[in-house]
Amino acid sequence: MKLAMIGFGQAGGKVVDKFLEYDEATGSGIVRSAVAVNTAKADLLGLERIPDENRVLIGQARVKGHGVGADNELGAEIAEEDIDEVQGAIDNIPVHEIDAFLIVAGLGGGTGSGGSPVLAKHLKRIYTEPVYGLGILPGGDEGGIYTLNAARSFQTFVREVDNLLVFDNDAWRKSGESMESGYEEINDEIVRRFGVLFGAGEVEAGDAVAESVVDSSEIINTLAGGGVSTVGYAAESVEDTGSSGLLSRFKSDDGIDDSGMDAANTTNRITSLVRKAALGRLTLPCEIDGAERALLVMSGPPEHLNRKGIERGRKWLEEQTGSMEVRGGDYPVRENNVAASILLSGVHNVPRIKELQQVAIEAQDNIDDIRQQSEENLEELVEDEEDELDPLF
Repeated sequence: MKLAMIGFGQAGGKVVDKFLEYDEATGSGIVRSAVAVNTAKADLLGLERIPDENRVLIGQARVKGHGVGADNELGAEIAEEDIDEVQGAIDNIPVHEIDAFLIVAGLGGGTGSGGSPVLAKHLKRIYTEPVYGLGILPGGDEGGIYTLNAARSFQTFVREVDNLLVFDNDAWRKSGESMESGYEEINDEIVRRFGVLFGAGEVEAGDAVAESVVDSSEIINTLAGGGVSTVGYAAESVEDTGSSGLLSRFKSDDGIDDSGMDAANTTNRITSLVRKAALGRLTLPCEIDGAERALLVMSGPPEHLNRKGIERGRKWLEEQTGSMEVRGGDYPVRENNVAASILLSGVHNVPRIKELQQVAIEAQDNIDDIRQQSEENLEELVEDEEDELDPLF
């Protein structure tokens, strides 16, 4: 799948930069064009792979390149005011060569959480290509303002994009880990999971041909209908066991090698990986039952992939989700592992989102209470002033 990626804010820019690194390492060719947008000049200078001409500094008249300080309302205002500057960079994207736009943003800060929904609305008004979001939720230990920003931004972002793919930092940060090293690992996880998914179908001349092709239309159809999506992933490493150069042995997590792998063993391995991917740690933890649509992508050396295993995994997903819209296929690549990537679209039973919605409701109630209190105080003040003036007349 060919994507125009736009990283909005610090986290978004870093993740898009990491996607470009992934492209270089794997040759997957996912990122057709990359743009970074920020209100902080230092964040743009810290990027390594996004071209300088595609780094857009907005809000210079208001924040002088110093960022918006986690104020996502200010971030949204600046995005509205400077949307033409962002469009200037997007004009350089060969839109006829892409399958979709992907806006990547951390939803806890100010620039990304405020500006990404504004950009999504703008792109959908101008282009016919789908506009997807990749929203990164802050960890619970990052502070109340970040959770509140995420609660506000999430509701708006999911409404403006064709589908919102979500990665929840709270489910992935390890205890005792430094903030910097933690985010570095998290960004690697984001790119690994979404890289396998978006890389499906990008076959070049001379590549192995899939038995059951997964192309960009399968991904687009799975994401159709909107809502929230999560991705599951599981992999097992593969060893080269002979001079023939064929990758013919699995090395599983427990270190046991299986030689002379037959079709039945291949099928069992695939179904096991599918279960691990769906029931393990998702990018956004949730109950998979009730997901509206799903897509299974099996990637790896072609001799370790077979149609029967993929079909069995797809049927198992149908049973678990209760959805009749479960697609599946393979993505042959010469790598040192076989991986199952599962896209679950239109998920509903998501504890983290319910928590964010509750935060948003409570915040709105507090705002209403503060506003009402302010109005009452103002009325009392006016009445007191009138009482003081009465004797003068």
